[in-house]
Amino acid sequence: MKWRLLGPVEAVVRGEQVPLGRPQQRAVLACLLLNANVVVSTEQLAEALWGGALPSSARTQVQVCVSRLRQLTRAADVPDMIFSDSGGYRLELADDALDAAVFSALTADARRHADAGEHKRAAALLRQALALWRGPALAGASAAFVPAAAASLYDKRLAAYEDLFDAEFALGQHAAAVAPLRGLVAENPWRESLAARLMTALAASGHQAEALQVFERIRHQLADELGVEPGAQLANAHVQVLRQQYPPNEPPLAVHDNGPGVSPAQLPADLPTFTGREDALAAMDAMLSRAGESTTMEVVAIIGTAGVGKTTLAVRWAHRIAERYPDGQLYVNLRGFDPSGPMMTPAEAVLGCLEALGVPPDRIPTHLPAQVGLYRSLLARRRTLVVLDNARDGDQVRPLLPGSPHCLVVVTSRNRLDGLVASEGARPITVDLLTSDEATQLLVRRLGADRVTAEPQAVDEIIERCAGLPLALAVVAARGTANPAFPLAALAAELRETHRLLGGFNGGDSGVDVQTVFSCSYRNLTPAAARLFRLLSCHPGPEIGALAAASLAGLPRDRVHLLLSELTHAHLVTEHAPGRFGTHDLLRGYAADLAASIDAPDERQAAGGRVLDHYVHTAHAAALLLQPGWDPITLTEARPGVTTAEVTDHDHALAWFTAEYRVLLAAVVHAERTRFEGHAWRLAWTLVDFLQRRGHWPDLAAAQRTALAAAQRSGDRPGQASAHRDLARALARLGQPEEAEDHYHAALKLFAELGDRTGQARTHRAFGAMLDRLGRHTEALHHAEQGLDLYRAAAHLPGQASAENGVGWAHAQLGQYGPALDHCRRALVLLRHTADRHGEANTWDSLGFIHDRLGHHRRAVHCYHRALVLYIQIGDSYDEADTLTRLGDSRLSLDDRAGAIRTWRRALRILEELSHPAAEGVRDRLNRSALRPPGSGGNAQTLDLSVAKTQNQLDDANQS
Repeated sequence: MKWRLLGPVEAVVRGEQVPLGRPQQRAVLACLLLNANVVVSTEQLAEALWGGALPSSARTQVQVCVSRLRQLTRAADVPDMIFSDSGGYRLELADDALDAAVFSALTADARRHADAGEHKRAAALLRQALALWRGPALAGASAAFVPAAAASLYDKRLAAYEDLFDAEFALGQHAAAVAPLRGLVAENPWRESLAARLMTALAASGHQAEALQVFERIRHQLADELGVEPGAQLANAHVQVLRQQYPPNEPPLAVHDNGPGVSPAQLPADLPTFTGREDALAAMDAMLSRAGESTTMEVVAIIGTAGVGKTTLAVRWAHRIAERYPDGQLYVNLRGFDPSGPMMTPAEAVLGCLEALGVPPDRIPTHLPAQVGLYRSLLARRRTLVVLDNARDGDQVRPLLPGSPHCLVVVTSRNRLDGLVASEGARPITVDLLTSDEATQLLVRRLGADRVTAEPQAVDEIIERCAGLPLALAVVAARGTANPAFPLAALAAELRETHRLLGGFNGGDSGVDVQTVFSCSYRNLTPAAARLFRLLSCHPGPEIGALAAASLAGLPRDRVHLLLSELTHAHLVTEHAPGRFGTHDLLRGYAADLAASIDAPDERQAAGGRVLDHYVHTAHAAALLLQPGWDPITLTEARPGVTTAEVTDHDHALAWFTAEYRVLLAAVVHAERTRFEGHAWRLAWTLVDFLQRRGHWPDLAAAQRTALAAAQRSGDRPGQASAHRDLARALARLGQPEEAEDHYHAALKLFAELGDRTGQARTHRAFGAMLDRLGRHTEALHHAEQGLDLYRAAAHLPGQASAENGVGWAHAQLGQYGPALDHCRRALVLLRHTADRHGEANTWDSLGFIHDRLGHHRRAVHCYHRALVLYIQIGDSYDEADTLTRLGDSRLSLDDRAGAIRTWRRALRILEELSHPAAEGVRDRLNRSALRPPGSGGNAQTLDLSVAKTQNQLDDANQS
C-alpha cells in the first residue's frame, strides 16, 4: 500500500485507490501518517481535529474514524497498519510507503550531490521529488491542523524548486528555468529568493531589461504592501544584473540581511543563580555543531514537568549562543498551560513577532496564512533565534517555525510534542529533576557556601522534601535569604511540620509535594500580603500592574507596593518588568486553592469586580484621549477601593494600552465568564481604536464576539448594539463583508429601537467606510448621508461637521466634485464653532484633493497650505507629511518642479523621523522628478514663505 499526502489524501493498493470516506477521516489518517511509527494519543488527535474547541463527543468521533479506516484497509485486503498502543494509535509505515517521506529523502540526497558538485544528479533527483506532487498538500482533509501542516509541506516544495534552479544554473541551463520561475514568483510574491533566481535566469538568458523590471516590480510591491526594502539577496541579484555578473556556476545564494531594519532582543534576563544541566547544555551544543552542516531549520524541544526549570534552561542556552544569531532573538510565552485563561493563539503570536521585526501595523496582512507567509519571508533573510516558551502542542508551534536553515527554534513544553519531533524533525531534550549535587549547588548559589556546608543534614532534608524540583528549592531559598539568621535546620523543620499538617498534597503534574514548600513561605507572609497573594488568582492575567493590584486588594497604592515587594522577596511573584508582576502557574494554582478555601465567594467576587472597574474606568479615559471625537459611554460608579491610572494625554494613553492590551483582552473573557457582562462589552468598546491602529483585527473580532455574547445574555441592548457595530468593523477588515453587513444591520436596528441617533450615525459612517473600500461608492454615499442626517437630528455639532466632510469625500470618490465641494465647505462653517482644529485640517486637505482632481492646482495648493498650518499647530506630524506629499503633486502639476522637490523633501524628513513606510512613496516621487524634463514654471514662492503667509491670514481672521 502506498500513501499520498502531496496532493489529495489518498491510499493506493495495486494501482487502485482505496476510498477513505469523509474529510474528517482523511484528516485522522493524515495526522497518523505525519506521525508515522509514533504513538499519537486520542487527546492529541482530537486537538489536531478541532483545535481548542473540543466537542463532548471528541474521543468517540476519533475512535469511530480510526475504526472505519481499519475497515477500509481490510476491505482492500491489506494487513492492519493502525495499532492501538498506550492510550493512542500508531500507524506502522515503511520509509518508501509515504510520498512525503520519499520526497524528503530525495531532496536530502539531492543536496548531498549538489554539495559534492554533482549538479546533474542533484537536478535529476529533485525533478523526481517534485514529480510526487499532485496538487495542494492534504487536499480533501478537514481539520484544525491541516492549514499549518499543508503550509509547512509547501515551504519544503518551494525549497526543492529553488535547489533545482540552482542546480540548473550550475549546469548553465538558465533559459529552462525562466517559465517555471515566472509562475512560482506570481504565486509567491513575498519569496524574494524566487524573484532573485528569476532575475538571474532572465539576465543570463539575454533578457536583462526584463530582469530589471522584475526587480522594480517587487521593490514597489514590498514598499507599498509592507513598507520594507528588498532584502540583500534580491538587491545583490539586482547589482549582478546591472553589472552583467551572473556566471552560470554562481547561483544567487542567501546572504545576511536585517529585513525591515529591526533586530529584536527579546530574551528574558539570564538567571545568575542557574545551576547544573551540564548534560543538557552539552547535548544542545553538540546538536548546534552538527546543525552547521544541515540545510534544514533546526528545532530543539525542551521537555519536562512543571517547575523543573525548562524556561531557565532555554534562556541560559539562548544567551550562550545568541552571538551566532546576529539578526536578533524573538521570545514568545505561548501560555500553553496558563491556569488563568486561554493559551496564546498562533495568530496572536505571529502578530507579536511581526511587530517585533519592525513591520508597521498598517502593513501587516489581515489573515493568518498571509501573516505566517510574511513572517517566514522576513526570517528567510535572517540568522534569528526564536524561543517559544510554554507550548501546549505542535499545532501552536508550527505557524511560528521560520523554515529557514539560518534560524534556530527552541521550544519548551510539558507535553512530549511527538508530532513536532516526527513531522518537523525537532530534537527532544528531556529535563528531569535536579540531582542531589545539582540541588546542593543551587542552594549554595542562593544561600552561600558557608551556610550550606555548615548544616549538611538540614540541606539533605530540604532537598529530599523538595524532591529536586528547582521551583520548590528556589522558594525555600528565598525564605532563607529573607531570614539570614535562621538556621537551615529551622527551614527543614518547617517543611517537616507543614507536611504533617497538610497530610499530603497532590502536586498536579509535577509529581512533587510542592504545596508543602509553598505553604512554608505563605505562612510566613504578613496577613495583608497573604491576602493579596490569594486574590491574585482572581485576576485575569497574564500579568498585573501595581495599580491593578491595588484595586484587586482594595488598598492604597503605596500599601500595595510594599506587599508586592514582600511577595517578590518570598519568590511567590516575579517582577518581569518595572511595575509588572506575574506568578508561575503552579503558584497561581496554589493561590486559587487557598482563595477557594479561605476567602468567601462574595469577597472573591468583589475583588474581581474592583479590578475590572480599574480596567474599565482607566481604559475608558485612555480611549477618549486616543479618539477625542468619540462620545463617552455610560459607566457605573467604581466600587470603593478602586484605584485608576491617571492617563494625561494622547501619548500616555497609547503607552498605557500598549502595556495593558493583552490583559484587557483577557479581562473581556474573564468578565464574561464571571458574570460581569457590563464590564465585558465596555472593555471591548475601549479597545476598538487601539486594536484598529495596531491592525489586531482577529483580537478585535474575538473581543467583540465575547462582548456580544455577554450583552445578549444580560439583555443589555446598548451593549449589544455597540458590540454588533464594532464586531462588524473587525469582520470587514478580516475579509468577511457578508457577515459584517449582517452585524451592521443588527446594530442599526438596535440603535434605532433605543432612539440613539449618534449611535446610528457612527454605525452608518463605519458601514459606509467598509462599502467605500469595497468599491461600492454609491452605497457608501448613502450611508454617509444617513449619518449626516442623524447627526443633524441629534444636534450633534462635532459629528455633523465630521459627517459633512465624510459626505464630501464620498462624492469625490464618485467624481461628483461639485457636491463634494459644497459639503466640505459646509463642514468648515460648522467647524468654526467646535474648536476642532484636527477636523478643520482634514477638511482643508479634502478640499485640496478635490480641487486637484478638478485641475484647480493653485486652489489645491492654497487649501493644502491651510491644512498644513493647522497640522503644525496641533503637532500632527504624520498628517503634515501626508498633506505635504499631495501639495508636492499639485506644485508639480503647476510645473513648479523645484517647489515640488522642496515640499517632498520636507515630507520625507518627517516620515523618516517617524519611520513610516509612506517615506518610500515620497522617495519615488523625488526619483521620478529627477528624470522629468523641466517645465515652464518657476515663479512660485517657497513652501515656507507660503505657509507663513497663510499663518498670517489665519491670525488676522482669528483676531477679527
